[in-house]
This record gives sequence, structure tokens and C-alpha cells, in this order.
Amino acid sequence: MRSIKILIISELIILITYFISFSFYMNLQIAFLSSLFVILGASYTYKKMVNNQVDSKMIEDKRDILDTIEDPHELYDDESINEAPVEELDLKAIVKEEKAKIKTLSVKSMKHGVRGSVSAFRLVPYVFLVLGFIALKNNELLDIAVYLPSLLVGIVVGSISGRGLFS
Repeated sequence: MRSIKILIISELIILITYFISFSFYMNLQIAFLSSLFVILGASYTYKKMVNNQVDSKMIEDKRDILDTIEDPHELYDDESINEAPVEELDLKAIVKEEKAKIKTLSVKSMKHGVRGSVSAFRLVPYVFLVLGFIALKNNELLDIAVYLPSLLVGIVVGSISGRGLFS
């Protein structure tokens, strides 16, 4: 409910700018709606993707982000390392074991990535963004000094609203 109130208030404020200038209003409205739809579509798609992975129990145990940054190759892990002399080590087995740990690009992993990025909830807002920009340019209404800051307004309102709508 809070998110809908924020959207209504922001639209009323944008509507007031119609009395300043029609060009100003159109730039503000199209940029605002474009970025709002992009943020809401991405939020919804991401939430749906996370819920699907939780439902399918495809959660993998990941390292802490700071550990990944500080030790990307897991050189300082607490796991015991084979302390055997070099002569006794089976290097071929060790190489095969390490290769098995490396994740390769598979159809299954690609399917999950493509499904999230080719969603209509993500593509349609970008189409709206591009067509809105072209329409403003073709009708000689485009004012970059108004359009670009208006994108930021849509991003802020979209991120606040997305948290409320998709929580």
C-alpha cells in the first residue's frame, strides 16, 4: 500500500509540471516511467528467479563475499592439505579432482541465466525506454537536461516501490 501511495504522489507531482511546460512534462514523464518500469521489471524478475531456485532447492553453499574478494583461489582455507611428500602424490588424480571442481558452461546453467534476462518483464521496459527516447527526439521535444535527471527520479521511486511491492 505504501508503494502505491509513493507512485501516486510522484505522478501527481509530475502532472503539476505540465503547467510549467509541455516539453518539460513529456521529458519528465517518459524518463520517469521508463526507469520506473525497468527497475520494477528487474526487481520482479529477480524475485521470481530467487523464489524458483528456493522452491527447487538449487541453493548452493557459497563463500562469504569478503572471503571471495580476499582469497579468490581459496589459498587460505582451513581444509587440510595433503602433507605427503611430492614423490608419493598422484598428480594426475589431483588435477582431475581440481578440474571437476571447475564449473563449466552447460545447457542447464545457461537455461537459468537466459530465462531471467529474456523475461518480458525485463524486455518490455527497455523497449519503452528506447521508443520513448526516439519519440521525444523525433517530435523535437527531447531536452537532455531534463531527461537524464528524470531517469534518476524513476530509479529512486522504482527501487523504493519495488521493495514494498515484491517483498
